[in-house]
Amino acid sequence: MEWQPEPESLRQLIQLLNSTQSPDNEVQQQNNQRLEELRKVPDFINYLLFVLVAMKEESATARAVAGLLLKNSVRQDFGNIPPHVLEYVKRKSIDAIGDPDTLVRHTLGTVIATSVALGKIRNWPEILPRLMQLLDSTEYPVVEGAWDILHKICDECGLELDEPLEDGTRPLNVMIPKFLSFFSSELPLLREYAIATTTIFVSKRSECMQPMIDTFVVELFKRANDDNPEVLKAVCRAIVALLETRPEKLMPELENVVNYMIYTTQHSDPDIAMEACEFWLAFCEQEELVESLRPFLSRVIPTLMRGMVYTERDLLMLDNGDDDAVVPDSDQDIKPRHHRARTHDYHEGGGAASGEDGEGADDGDSDDDYEYDSEDDEDDIYSEWNLRKCSAASLDVMSTAFGDQVLEFVLPALREELASDDWCIKEAGILALGAIAEGCMTGMEPHLANLLPYLIQWFKHEKALVRSIACWSASRYGKWALFGSEPNTIKVYFEPLLAGLLETMMDNNKRVQEAACSAFATIEELAGPYMVPYIQPVLETLIRSFDLYQRKNLIILYDAVGTLAEAVGNELNHPPYVQMLMPNMMKRWENLHTEDPHMFPLFECLSAIALSLGPSFAPYAQPVFERCVQIVGETLQVCQQAAHDPSIEAPDRDLVIVALDLISSIVQALGEDSQHLIAEHNGIALQLVGMCMIDPVTDVRQSAFALLGDLAMHCFALLRPQLDGIMQQLIPQIDRNFSHIHVCNNAAWSAGEIALKAGDELMQPYVNPLLERLIPLLNSETTPMTLAENAAITIGRLGLVCPAIVAPNLEIFAQRWCLVLLSVKDNDEKSSAFRGMMTMIGTNPQGISKAFLYFCQAALNWQTPDPLLMDMFIQTFAGLKQLAGNEWEASMSMLDPQARQMIKDRFNA
Repeated sequence: MEWQPEPESLRQLIQLLNSTQSPDNEVQQQNNQRLEELRKVPDFINYLLFVLVAMKEESATARAVAGLLLKNSVRQDFGNIPPHVLEYVKRKSIDAIGDPDTLVRHTLGTVIATSVALGKIRNWPEILPRLMQLLDSTEYPVVEGAWDILHKICDECGLELDEPLEDGTRPLNVMIPKFLSFFSSELPLLREYAIATTTIFVSKRSECMQPMIDTFVVELFKRANDDNPEVLKAVCRAIVALLETRPEKLMPELENVVNYMIYTTQHSDPDIAMEACEFWLAFCEQEELVESLRPFLSRVIPTLMRGMVYTERDLLMLDNGDDDAVVPDSDQDIKPRHHRARTHDYHEGGGAASGEDGEGADDGDSDDDYEYDSEDDEDDIYSEWNLRKCSAASLDVMSTAFGDQVLEFVLPALREELASDDWCIKEAGILALGAIAEGCMTGMEPHLANLLPYLIQWFKHEKALVRSIACWSASRYGKWALFGSEPNTIKVYFEPLLAGLLETMMDNNKRVQEAACSAFATIEELAGPYMVPYIQPVLETLIRSFDLYQRKNLIILYDAVGTLAEAVGNELNHPPYVQMLMPNMMKRWENLHTEDPHMFPLFECLSAIALSLGPSFAPYAQPVFERCVQIVGETLQVCQQAAHDPSIEAPDRDLVIVALDLISSIVQALGEDSQHLIAEHNGIALQLVGMCMIDPVTDVRQSAFALLGDLAMHCFALLRPQLDGIMQQLIPQIDRNFSHIHVCNNAAWSAGEIALKAGDELMQPYVNPLLERLIPLLNSETTPMTLAENAAITIGRLGLVCPAIVAPNLEIFAQRWCLVLLSVKDNDEKSSAFRGMMTMIGTNPQGISKAFLYFCQAALNWQTPDPLLMDMFIQTFAGLKQLAGNEWEASMSMLDPQARQMIKDRFNA
C-alpha cells in the first residue's frame, strides 16, 4: 500500500509552511525550531514531497518552500534516507515534472538534480531516458521542466555523464545530438536551454562532445543573430567556452568572430554586451592566442573604453548620494569576511606568514581591482559583475599582453574622455587610465608628471564617483610617484598624492572614504619604510577617521592601520605614536562583542601592531591574550557540543583562527617574556593549542601549528613536559600526499623549531619518523616549492641536532636539498639548515659526493653568511679537499672557471 499522509500532521505542516513568509522574527524562530523537530520524523521527507507535487490547491510559495526544505533534507541526510523513502521520492517526483506552476516546477527540478548528484546516475538509471523522452512531449510545461532538470543534472554530474555505463554506452552520445536539435526550436527558452546545456560539455572538455564539436559550431552560429536576448547571451557564453577549450575551431574564421564580438560588445542591452565582453578577457588570458588579436586592437580598445561608461541603470542602482557619511550602515552592508590562516614562508622571513604559497594568492592585480579593493566591491549596492567592470578588466589584461603598443589606440580616446564636460565620460577615462597602469607603465611615464596632479585634483571633484575612481587610479601609479625617474619624485609627486589621499579619507561620502582608504593602504604597502617620515600625519588622519567612519568602512580602516604597522615596522614603536594609536585600539577591543563582524579585521590589525611594537606591546598583551584564549576555549566547547547534539549550531571557527594568529603575534612580539603570560593560565592555552592541532577544520590546524612553532622558539620550557604528545600529533600532519598543504607546511616548520630547542637527546625518538615523511616531500617534483623549502630546512635542522641519525641518509636527499634552498633568501633559518648540512657532511662526507657540484652552487649562492656559517663553509671545504686528495682538482674542474675561482677565494679551497 502506498504511503499516505496523516491528515492532522499534513494540516500542521501546511500551516507551518504558510507562516514561513511572516515578517515577524519571533514567528520565524518558532518555525525554525518546529522544522528542526520535524526533520527527526522518519517520513518528514514524504510529507514535504507530498505537499510539493500533490497539493496543487495550495499556494505556489508554500509548495516551493516545501520543495526547498526537501532539497535541503536530501542534501544533508542523503546517506541516512531509508531506501523505501528514496524510491518514493524518485517515483513521485518523475510523475510531477510537468507541474503548471514554474516556481514549483523548478523547485522540483532542484530536488531531482540534487538526488541524482548525490545518489549517482547509475543508481537511478531510468531518470535520463525518461527526461529525454519528455523532451518530445507536446505539453510546454513538461518539456520546459525536463530541460530545467537536464540542465541542472548536466551542471552537477557532467563528468559522470561522460563515462560509460555498465552496458558500455555513454549517456552523452544520445543526449548531445538531441540537445543540438533544439538549437533551432521555435521557443526561445528551449533554444537557450539547449545552447547553455551543451556548452557545459564544451567547457568541461567532454570526450563525447569532441566528435560533435563541428556540428555544435555550425548550429551555434546559426543563432548569432537570434532575436531573443537570453539566447544571445547563451551564444556569447558558448563562443567564450570554445575560445577557452577549442580555439582552433574559431581561428579559421577569426576575423568574422572578432567582428561579431565587437558588434555584440556594443549591444544596446548591457547584459548581452557584458557576455560578449568576456570574450576579450578570455582571449587575452591565453598566451598562445593573444597575438592573433593584435590586428584588431584599433577597434577593440575603443569599444572597451566606451563600455566603461556608467549606464543609466548603473547610476539608478548606485544610490549616488554625496553627503552620506553620517548615515549608519546596516548589517547587510557588511559582507562576510574570512580570515586566511597563517602559513610559514621563508621568503617572508621569520615566523609564520599569511599567504597561499603562490597558489591563487591575491597579488592585488586581479580583476577585482576595478572594485577599488581586491576584497570589497566598488559598489556594494550594485556589486555584480557588469559591462563596466568587464571592460576595464579586459583593457587591463590587454595592456599587460601588448604593453605600450595599446597606447596608440588608448591615448586619443583617453584625451577626449579626460577633457569631457560629461562627468560620466570623464570618470570612465579615469578608470581606463588606472586599467592600463600595470601594462603600460613605461609608455605612460612621460605623461605622468602632468596626469598625476590632475588625478589628485579630481579627488575634490563635485561628483563622488569621480572622486572615488580618481583615488583608485592614482594608487595604480603609486610606484612611479615613489620611484619614478623625475627629479625629487617623492617630494614633488608622492607627498601630494599621500596628502591628497589622507584628506580624501575624511570625505563626507562613504564610497569616497572607502576608495581613498583602500588607495592609501595600497600606497603605504608600496612605500614600506618610505612611510616612516609621515607616521605622525598618517596616524592623526587614521584616528580621526575612526570617529567619522560607519561600520563598513571601519573594516577597511583597520586594514589600513595594520598595513601601516607592517610597512614601517619597529619605527612605529615610539612613545608618541604608541600613545596616539593604542588607547583607541584598546577601547575598540574592549567594546566589541565577539560576534561583531569587526572582530576579524581588528584581530588582524592588532596582530600587525603587536609585531611592529615588539616588547612595547606588553602593557596591552594580557587583556588581548586572555580574550583570545577565552574565544578559542568557548568556541571549541560549543563545537564539541554541536558534534553530539544536532540541535546546537556549530559556531564559525574563523574566530578560533584569528585568535590563534593573534596569540602567535603576541608571542613573537614579547619573545621569551610571553612565557609568563602563558604560564599564568595554568597551561590552558597549551591545552587549547593541542586541541586545535587535531581539529577537523584544516585552517584551524594550520594556525595551531604556526603558533606551535612560535611557542617552540620563545617558550620551549613550557612545551618540554608535553613534547611526546605534541610530536605524536605533529608527525601525522606532515602528509606525504600533501592533501592539506598548508597544515603540512606549518607542521614541518614547527618540527624544525622544536628540534633546535629540544636538542639531541630529546629529539632522537622523533627523527626517523619525521625523515620518513620529510625526505619524500623534498624529493618529489610535485611538491609545492614553499613546502619543499620547509622540508629542506627542517631536515637540515634535524641534521644539526641529530647528525648521527640523519647523515646516513645524506645521499638520498642532498642534491634536491641544495637545489631547493637556492631560491631561499639568506636568513637565520636557512643558516641553521646549512650548518646542519655541513654537520652531516662532517659525519658522512661520502654522502655529498654525488651532489658535490650542487653543494658548491648552494654555498656560492650565499650573499652574506654569518661568521659562524662562513667558518663552517671553510672547514667543510677543507675537509672535503683533504679527503679527496689528488681527486680534488678533478672534482673542481667540473665547475665553470668563475665558480672554481670563487670557491678558492671565498672558502680557501
